[in-house]
Amino acid sequence: MKLIFLGPPGAGKGTLAVRASEILNVLQISTGSIFRAAVTAESPLGLKVKAIMDAGKLVDDETTIALVKERLAMDDVQKGYILDGFPRTIPQAQALAEFSAVDKVVNFDIPDANVIERLSGRRVCRKCGYNFHVIFNKTSKEGICDRCGGEVYIRDDDKPEAIKKRLEVYREQTAPLIEYYRKKGLLLDIDARPLIDEMEVIFKKAIGV
Repeated sequence: MKLIFLGPPGAGKGTLAVRASEILNVLQISTGSIFRAAVTAESPLGLKVKAIMDAGKLVDDETTIALVKERLAMDDVQKGYILDGFPRTIPQAQALAEFSAVDKVVNFDIPDANVIERLSGRRVCRKCGYNFHVIFNKTSKEGICDRCGGEVYIRDDDKPEAIKKRLEVYREQTAPLIEYYRKKGLLLDIDARPLIDEMEVIFKKAIGV
């Protein structure tokens, strides 16, 4: 199964993607992981990404699309994938359709107020990237990841002053994808307000597993 996870920051996409990848036995693929792998491999595209990021700039659409196309052509994703963080814009979605046909687009529906509550309390492991929360998903030991023992910290863009800006960018750039995919009959709306265990049940029911 080939899925796109769509929704604002803090909607729980990354956390549910980890569980969904195990349920469906497919890989979770984020643009961040693609960028890091390309840079580590020192591929031509990876070197380009490194130069862009070292200059403090955002990776452009053309380069991002090329990297995603390269990644989705690899053998380990032929049975399916979950794309988290791509596409972010309609031009990216149109480009994706040219080299990979997705089965469904899961839209994480959640009000901004819930996003702000979640993100301001979110903590992330520096080592494995797993998400925790000071209220909803605490670590057993403060500041230590339960999964890998790495350091758990608060990201700069999870601080309140940055959250509203991230939501503004999402509404402007990415939210139009909701209607784009709805018109194509690919969209599945799920309520992203509940805690992760309930969200998993909602997700499984929505995709029929």
